[in-house]
Amino acid sequence: MFYGKTGRWGACMNDVVITGYDLITPYGLGADVCWHGLMSGESALAELDRFNTTEFKSAMAGIIPGLSYHAGKSLVFQMLQQVLAGKQIPKDAKLYIATLNGEMDRVEEKVLYDRGEPHACCMTELLRAAQVLTGVDDEGAVVSSACASSTVALGLAASAIRAGEVDCAVVVSCDPVTEFLYSGFSSLMALDSNASRPFDREHDGLTIGEAAGFAVLMSKARAEEEGLPNLGELVGWGMSNDANHMTGPLRDGSGLARSIRTALKVARVDEKDIDFIAAHGTGTVYNDLMEMAAFHDVFSSPRPTYSVKGGIGHTMGAAGLVEAMLALKTFETGLVPPSVRMTHPEESAAGWVLKKPQESEAEYVLSTNAGFGGVNASLVLKKGGAR
Repeated sequence: MFYGKTGRWGACMNDVVITGYDLITPYGLGADVCWHGLMSGESALAELDRFNTTEFKSAMAGIIPGLSYHAGKSLVFQMLQQVLAGKQIPKDAKLYIATLNGEMDRVEEKVLYDRGEPHACCMTELLRAAQVLTGVDDEGAVVSSACASSTVALGLAASAIRAGEVDCAVVVSCDPVTEFLYSGFSSLMALDSNASRPFDREHDGLTIGEAAGFAVLMSKARAEEEGLPNLGELVGWGMSNDANHMTGPLRDGSGLARSIRTALKVARVDEKDIDFIAAHGTGTVYNDLMEMAAFHDVFSSPRPTYSVKGGIGHTMGAAGLVEAMLALKTFETGLVPPSVRMTHPEESAAGWVLKKPQESEAEYVLSTNAGFGGVNASLVLKKGGAR
């Protein structure tokens, strides 16, 4: 769980609002582009030609068009350069950068071609790049908590604002598709042989994707004083660890359920207040069943639920930020997106996971993520201006 200066739940008077965000995903540049892609039901997953996949279980991935591999600037830098271009981010914002893979393609270049120094391992250059591209004065901090990295970073940033430690923070998250990452998941037999189908009865693995994005968080008082938009409020966050296995989650979902209940408690809402769920939904059998077990444990009745990973793939440490920011689009549009590529829900997902868009006058959303090492993280977001 997260702690703040004012007590166990970090609860004081500073409400946390999101004043700006954007994304770059395999659908292209822009959160709106990604949203429309998901709402169309079309997947951006395709065969990749970035490296040779002959020896791997799959040849599918979610690749951002136009990126250059092993050709100078890292994939992460190229993504961040696009998504942060022209964005107005307060110079005094506290900087968090969340990633699992970082500039791993730079490490590959060192190993394969003896190019440059192996500095990417310590993230120094990535931090400096994020500082320059955001324009902030803060030297920043790296948050790396497996595939829950950006969810944890958002919770940490919100906790610092609520506790009065800062009144503005920017969370930047990014992860690329690299041969190192791809071969690792292939060796674990975790890749879907075709393309990922989260919560489908035929699911048999994940598909790796890449993405980058940012979110500006601010105290409501400062946002109102500066006349900035309230795009949504981050009202609850929680984190737990399964302490079960290096890569496998607790099968009963109790670890994730614990993080959800913590997030609800921090948000001071009941499970009945949650209108829809932006699930982690990787497409692996163990994750999907564990996650549905957690939802059944916490909620007294089904909630409209979806995963974006059938559309863009599993974007690793960036997944939580992508999913939380896309959840804000439901508040804006009144529509909950479908779980792309899910056609026949497995038994525990029936009645929960959406095949088609659904109208919703939502005020609260739960967003969940989990990762290797047993990490679980959950967020509760509230519609901007909702009572």
